[in-house]
Amino acid sequence: MNSPVAALNALNFFMADVRDGLGPFLGVYLQGQGWSPGGIGLVMTIGGLAGMAAATPLGMMVDRSRRIRLLLGLAAIAIILSCGANFVMPVMGVVAPAQIVTGIAAAVVAPAVAGLTLGLVGQKGYPHQLGRNEAWNHAGNATAAVLSGVLGWSFGLPAVFVLMAAMAGGSIFALLRIPAAAIDYAAATGAGDREGAPAVSLRDLLADRRLHVLAAAMMLFHLANAAMLPLLGQAMVARGTAGDASAYTAATVLVAQGTMIPMALLAAWLAERRGYWIVFVLALVALPLRGALAGAIQSPMVLIPVQMLDGVGAGLLGVAMPGLIARLLDGTGRVNTGLALVMTAQGIGAACSPLLAGMAAEWLGYGAAFLVLGVIAAAALALWLVAGDRPRA
Repeated sequence: MNSPVAALNALNFFMADVRDGLGPFLGVYLQGQGWSPGGIGLVMTIGGLAGMAAATPLGMMVDRSRRIRLLLGLAAIAIILSCGANFVMPVMGVVAPAQIVTGIAAAVVAPAVAGLTLGLVGQKGYPHQLGRNEAWNHAGNATAAVLSGVLGWSFGLPAVFVLMAAMAGGSIFALLRIPAAAIDYAAATGAGDREGAPAVSLRDLLADRRLHVLAAAMMLFHLANAAMLPLLGQAMVARGTAGDASAYTAATVLVAQGTMIPMALLAAWLAERRGYWIVFVLALVALPLRGALAGAIQSPMVLIPVQMLDGVGAGLLGVAMPGLIARLLDGTGRVNTGLALVMTAQGIGAACSPLLAGMAAEWLGYGAAFLVLGVIAAAALALWLVAGDRPRA
């Protein structure tokens, strides 16, 4: 790593696996320890809610801090220690607090990485580096998924934790390769020409109509998006067309991740030349198309175009959403707070998505449930086209 930006790329690669903790592997492990499905769902929900509640305060902390690297390092260590506690003592009194710590620590990652990126490359270099961040992040996710599957099958679930600990070590090493002197902390918060002046008040930030529209669009997007992949797997299993359920689910993930990497790089290329507006619109367009295809075609081969569209939407949005916020809030000193606020809104949408999709599938059938999700996604697009402010290129 000969430059701070190369170290930032490595950080995004390694942190991809650390941020989500044990993820679905925790549920499998707890099930093997005799936990009920309800208990497993409860501790996972507790962790998610803790992260959602902590997101905005942590974004504010990133905007005020001159120790972003330390925040990220502490987050990685906290996640590893919490996940280790789950293995050492898998009882409710330990797992529930550990999931709370994991959720809170994970919530600091996105605003801290965004602030670190802005601090290293500034507004001018942000679109290009956002694409690289996302590409390295998805590459890390794909690599960790493959290695976790192989190691878990060969040596058991504890090997997955060892892999995550190794990735955390890689994250900390990458952080140490980024000199503190290379970070422009005024740029990291979006202070712009207001360097040295107080950031705009939280009240003024919350009153920003542009942020309201973006947050509402993202909430609708994730309300439609979060349940679509699980619902696709459930639909194919219910129809008896999925073959091996675990292999089918793994294939859905790999197709999407493989598409996200080039889409993130394309998003950066478009953002540099046309601005974030067109990237955001294209990301929003992909989801209604995905819902329509999933609802209309019952063949398991629909997996390929549906998950490619998932990769298109996620790959583009991973660049467009933080990029838009950085542009809209440039000069406020509150970029990372704004990012955390929007992430809280999208977290609410994602949390409600499985319930909405499950009820629609039960009452109307799987095909209609996909169309319901597609209509919600179309509403997100319509909201942005009608009410969103076109950012400058």
